[in-house]
Amino acid sequence: MSKPTLQIIVASTRPGRVGLSVAHWFQRAAEAADTFEVELVDLAEVDLPLFDEPNHPIAQDYTHPHTVAWAETIARGDAFAIVHPEYNHSYNAAVKNALDYLHVEWNYKPVGFVSYGGVASGARAQAALKPVVTALRMTPAVEAVLVPFVAQFVDEEGRFVPNEQLELGAAGLLAELAKLESVLRPLRPQRIPSLN
Repeated sequence: MSKPTLQIIVASTRPGRVGLSVAHWFQRAAEAADTFEVELVDLAEVDLPLFDEPNHPIAQDYTHPHTVAWAETIARGDAFAIVHPEYNHSYNAAVKNALDYLHVEWNYKPVGFVSYGGVASGARAQAALKPVVTALRMTPAVEAVLVPFVAQFVDEEGRFVPNEQLELGAAGLLAELAKLESVLRPLRPQRIPSLN
């Protein structure tokens, strides 16, 4: 049996973001754990416009090529790790928009959070995201990675260099995602309906 697919979603889309280097570190940790096939999904590259579908996402009656492509991407995923900043005590607009585009494709899949920021480490953004993903029938992991004062972990080449606590946090999150994915798998539809 093939390994399930973990998609690491890079939430920040702004120029000069540190999120991509944090995501690359978490990707390396996930690949080293070897429990998932790992795929990086960068919302800056996906480049979704503000939600512009005329029909409710639950119907999967998509009218735009960008929505069909996004649905196909997320349908491939079995578990997710969202790497996100904290903006004004909450999550950023791009990740909310990306979540809102779809419904069925997210259902009964686990999601973990790797947040970063200043003193709060993105904890308030994580707390705000949990009810959003729960409404999409996702299961948020209890384990999480919170990166305080993120700039201290970025070297001169822009590479994220974690400490031991962050490495342990990543390992704990990955282990929980693997457990949740195996438990939730039977609840998911065996196939995603054909996209229009």
